[in-house]
Amino acid sequence: MKKILIVLLLPLLLVSCQKAYTVKGNLVLIPCQDRTVRLQVISPEIVRVSVSPDGKFNDRQSLVVVPQEAFTDFKVELLKDVEEDGSFRKIRVTTDSLQVFVALDPDFIHDSGDIWFLDWGGGFMIPGVQKSRFEPITVEGKQAWSVQTLFETGYRNTESFYGLGQHQAGEFDHTDRNEELFQYNTKVSVPFVVSNQGYGLLFDAYSLSRWGNPKPYQQLGESFILYDKDGVKGALTGTYIPAKGEPLVQREDSLYYENEFVIQNLPKIPLNGAKVIYEGWIEAPETGDYDFIQYYAGFQQTTIGGQEVMSRRWRPAWNPNSYKFTVHLEQGVRTPVRIEWEPDGDVSYIGLRVAPLEDPELQDHISFWSEFEPYADYYLIWGGDYDGVIRGYRKLTGKAPVMPKWVLGFWQSRERYSTQQEVVSTLAEFRRRHIPIDNIVQDWQYWKDDQWGSHAFDEARYPDPEKMLDDVHAMHGRFMISVWPKFYTNTDHYKELKAAGYAYTHAEEAGLEDWLGHQQSFYDAYAEGGRQMFWRQIDESL
Repeated sequence: MKKILIVLLLPLLLVSCQKAYTVKGNLVLIPCQDRTVRLQVISPEIVRVSVSPDGKFNDRQSLVVVPQEAFTDFKVELLKDVEEDGSFRKIRVTTDSLQVFVALDPDFIHDSGDIWFLDWGGGFMIPGVQKSRFEPITVEGKQAWSVQTLFETGYRNTESFYGLGQHQAGEFDHTDRNEELFQYNTKVSVPFVVSNQGYGLLFDAYSLSRWGNPKPYQQLGESFILYDKDGVKGALTGTYIPAKGEPLVQREDSLYYENEFVIQNLPKIPLNGAKVIYEGWIEAPETGDYDFIQYYAGFQQTTIGGQEVMSRRWRPAWNPNSYKFTVHLEQGVRTPVRIEWEPDGDVSYIGLRVAPLEDPELQDHISFWSEFEPYADYYLIWGGDYDGVIRGYRKLTGKAPVMPKWVLGFWQSRERYSTQQEVVSTLAEFRRRHIPIDNIVQDWQYWKDDQWGSHAFDEARYPDPEKMLDDVHAMHGRFMISVWPKFYTNTDHYKELKAAGYAYTHAEEAGLEDWLGHQQSFYDAYAEGGRQMFWRQIDESL
């Protein structure tokens, strides 16, 4: 009996002897039941929150946050609330501006490891509890976590979130919206949001991320039962009407012609001058508000359920765009769909996908999901107002440079100017018409056709670049030129970068050509030596 008693009491003894938290410098390490929470106090208004499911914090050098001075003017306490089913323990970390709580024990509201933030008036800064969810993931033999960070929100009807970078779908307030974060030619993703409730969140995450619904957009046939225009189950009807010749009709179980690879699946008809109609019905598996994303080039318009959800819009094929809309659908009800498309070019793009419905239990949360991270990692910035939040953001990411006045003026740019004469005559025409302009931009292909990455003007089209700049300056203008991390493999600059180990060679080794028919690759912008060499090449050439 004594042996049994010892065995039963041993786990309790271990728990009671385990330290509830450890403080080292400005770090507070808090072991919880199935995860470890680490709080790093940056300033009275800023706290870094890291959550690891395996207790490991193998800190990498941040690509976002500059080194910070240690701040230790904070207090840590272990608090106990006596409840009907026992005591509820929590850690409180306080500064002059905020209080951060971490639940050690679960209760009827909290799970172990939950985090919440209060101001000194007792009000929630973020209006609720923060939770983290983890799924293991392995990529190329490297193990990490897919991380979802969730925040309850009690200001659902009044809180607005702004930020996330520069995106093309025309959304300003990201409340109840979805946004995928990745870098692209016309898409600049910044994992930072500002709330109109006086705080900001900066997520130190570099992998593919999603604000809002963590699930990816799906093909129509994956989410709905499709019916063609004749009511036959399994697909929509696609009718392709060329400018000359007979129409072609085929069944479409998805609408996904969004890149140079999948457009090979389009019918082999001349797209320029053609008209295309996709029509039929969709049937939702459950009732809800469905978020759609439409990818468009040329002219497109869409009607669902008799309502025009996307009015006629146009984009050039070399610069497509996305448009988002939400449609309420009833379970089991066939809803008519019609998409009209005029490709307006020999090559064009179209796509329509839908996001799965969010889990009902998460509809009162904001969510930030990242595909491949070592742990959850974000900064809470309490500012009280927008200026205060931005002040904290600048503390973390570095001071914003003060630009000259002309930078704040009008910049004139187009897909490209092709000659020195075009640049000078365009600025001269603006001046003649008394249209204010401060800066004219020389975009790509000022180099010879096979010399992308040379950073050198084509002498035949730009015979005297120095005179071009003198002419621009004489008209009180400024000049900006685009440079690229891309190199044709025959250029001297690429060969120099490759010899020094600063070039990505996979594309060259695979013999991949760009759309202009030249072998190409990119330099390693993550290598400090690569960045220095890249800048030196630009400086010497331009």
